[in-house]
Amino acid sequence: MSINICTISGNLTRDAELRSTPSGMSVLAFSVAVNERRKNGQTGEWEDRPNYIDCSMFGTRAEKLSAYLTKGCKVAITGRLRWSQWEKDGAKRSKVDVIVDELELMSRGDGAQHTTQPEHSQQAQQDAYAADDIPF
Repeated sequence: MSINICTISGNLTRDAELRSTPSGMSVLAFSVAVNERRKNGQTGEWEDRPNYIDCSMFGTRAEKLSAYLTKGCKVAITGRLRWSQWEKDGAKRSKVDVIVDELELMSRGDGAQHTTQPEHSQQAQQDAYAADDIPF
Protein backbone atom coordinates (compact mmCIF):
# COMPACT_ATOMS: atom_id res chain seq x y z
CA MET A 1 0.00 0.00 0.00
CA SER A 2 1.20 3.53 -0.78
CA ILE A 3 0.15 6.83 0.72
CA ASN A 4 0.70 9.96 -1.34
CA ILE A 5 -0.30 12.98 0.76
CA CYS A 6 1.62 16.21 1.09
CA THR A 7 0.83 19.20 3.33
CA ILE A 8 2.86 22.40 3.12
CA SER A 9 2.53 26.04 4.01
CA GLY A 10 4.61 28.93 2.78
CA ASN A 11 4.71 32.01 0.60
CA LEU A 12 4.26 32.18 -3.15
CA THR A 13 7.53 33.02 -4.90
CA ARG A 14 5.82 34.59 -7.93
CA ASP A 15 2.35 35.33 -9.27
CA ALA A 16 0.46 32.20 -10.29
CA GLU A 17 0.33 31.52 -14.04
CA LEU A 18 -2.96 30.38 -15.58
CA ARG A 19 -2.87 28.49 -18.88
CA SER A 20 -4.89 25.84 -20.68
CA THR A 21 -4.12 22.36 -21.97
CA PRO A 22 -4.86 21.57 -25.64
CA SER A 23 -8.12 19.96 -24.47
CA GLY A 24 -9.20 23.20 -22.75
CA MET A 25 -8.53 22.23 -19.10
CA SER A 26 -7.34 25.19 -17.02
CA VAL A 27 -4.00 24.72 -15.24
CA LEU A 28 -2.68 27.07 -12.57
CA ALA A 29 1.06 26.84 -11.85
CA PHE A 30 2.80 28.46 -8.90
CA SER A 31 5.74 27.93 -6.58
CA VAL A 32 5.74 27.99 -2.77
CA ALA A 33 8.80 28.72 -0.60
CA VAL A 34 8.86 26.46 2.47
CA ASN A 35 11.56 27.07 5.07
CA GLU A 36 13.64 24.38 6.69
CA ARG A 37 15.26 25.35 9.99
CA ARG A 38 18.83 24.13 10.55
CA LYS A 39 21.53 24.85 13.06
CA ASN A 40 24.71 26.24 11.50
CA GLY A 41 27.58 23.98 12.61
CA GLN A 42 30.14 26.80 12.52
CA THR A 43 28.23 29.60 14.25
CA GLY A 44 25.74 27.60 16.32
CA GLU A 45 22.96 29.93 15.07
CA TRP A 46 19.64 28.67 13.72
CA GLU A 47 19.11 29.49 10.02
CA ASP A 48 16.14 29.23 7.68
CA ARG A 49 16.87 27.55 4.35
CA PRO A 50 14.17 27.83 1.71
CA ASN A 51 12.86 24.94 -0.36
CA TYR A 52 10.98 25.89 -3.51
CA ILE A 53 8.03 23.63 -4.28
CA ASP A 54 6.27 23.74 -7.67
CA CYS A 55 2.50 23.31 -7.43
CA SER A 56 -0.32 22.79 -9.96
CA MET A 57 -4.07 23.18 -9.66
CA PHE A 58 -6.63 22.22 -12.31
CA GLY A 59 -10.14 23.14 -13.44
CA THR A 60 -12.58 25.82 -12.38
CA ARG A 61 -10.94 26.33 -8.98
CA ALA A 62 -7.70 27.18 -10.78
CA GLU A 63 -9.46 29.84 -12.84
CA LYS A 64 -11.20 31.38 -9.82
CA LEU A 65 -8.12 31.45 -7.58
CA SER A 66 -5.66 32.74 -10.18
CA ALA A 67 -6.40 36.39 -9.33
CA TYR A 68 -5.73 35.84 -5.60
CA LEU A 69 -2.49 33.87 -5.79
CA THR A 70 0.12 36.61 -6.05
CA LYS A 71 3.77 36.82 -5.05
CA GLY A 72 4.23 36.83 -1.27
CA CYS A 73 0.77 35.42 -0.52
CA LYS A 74 0.86 32.89 2.36
CA VAL A 75 -0.93 29.61 1.62
CA ALA A 76 -1.51 26.20 3.19
CA ILE A 77 -1.79 23.34 0.70
CA THR A 78 -2.76 19.69 0.85
CA GLY A 79 -2.16 17.61 -2.24
CA ARG A 80 -0.28 14.70 -3.72
CA LEU A 81 3.17 14.39 -5.21
CA ARG A 82 3.63 13.82 -8.94
CA TRP A 83 6.91 12.93 -10.63
CA SER A 84 7.49 13.94 -14.24
CA GLN A 85 10.34 13.37 -16.66
CA TRP A 86 11.30 15.01 -19.96
CA GLU A 87 14.27 15.57 -22.25
CA LYS A 88 15.74 19.00 -22.99
CA ASP A 89 18.82 19.66 -25.13
CA GLY A 90 19.64 15.95 -25.09
CA ALA A 91 19.64 15.74 -21.28
CA LYS A 92 17.02 13.88 -19.27
CA ARG A 93 15.38 15.99 -16.58
CA SER A 94 12.85 15.22 -13.88
CA LYS A 95 11.05 16.91 -11.01
CA VAL A 96 8.49 16.30 -8.30
CA ASP A 97 5.65 18.77 -7.85
CA VAL A 98 2.47 18.97 -5.79
CA ILE A 99 -0.96 18.51 -7.37
CA VAL A 100 -3.17 20.67 -5.15
CA ASP A 101 -6.33 19.12 -3.68
CA GLU A 102 -7.03 21.79 -1.04
CA LEU A 103 -5.71 25.33 -0.66
CA GLU A 104 -6.20 27.87 2.11
CA LEU A 105 -5.22 31.49 1.62
CA MET A 106 -3.68 32.39 4.95
CA SER A 107 -3.01 35.99 3.92
CA ARG A 108 -3.49 37.96 0.76
CA GLY A 109 -2.74 41.48 1.83
CA ASP A 110 -6.17 42.31 3.26
CA GLY A 111 -6.03 39.77 6.10
CA ALA A 112 -8.89 37.71 4.66
CA GLN A 113 -8.79 33.93 4.66
CA HIS A 114 -10.34 31.56 2.15
CA THR A 115 -10.41 27.76 1.80
CA THR A 116 -11.05 25.67 -1.29
CA GLN A 117 -11.78 21.97 -1.24
CA PRO A 118 -12.25 19.44 -4.02
CA GLU A 119 -15.82 19.22 -5.28
CA HIS A 120 -16.09 15.60 -4.12
CA SER A 121 -15.38 16.68 -0.51
CA GLN A 122 -18.60 18.67 -0.37
CA GLN A 123 -20.60 15.63 -1.45
CA ALA A 124 -18.76 13.43 1.07
CA GLN A 125 -19.65 15.89 3.85
CA GLN A 126 -23.32 15.86 2.83
CA ASP A 127 -23.29 12.05 2.78
CA ALA A 128 -21.69 11.99 6.25
CA TYR A 129 -24.38 14.29 7.66
CA ALA A 130 -27.08 12.13 6.10
CA ALA A 131 -25.53 9.02 7.64
CA ASP A 132 -25.77 10.65 11.10
CA ASP A 133 -29.56 10.63 10.75
CA ILE A 134 -29.68 6.84 10.51
CA PRO A 135 -30.71 5.25 13.83
CA PHE A 136 -28.65 2.28 15.04
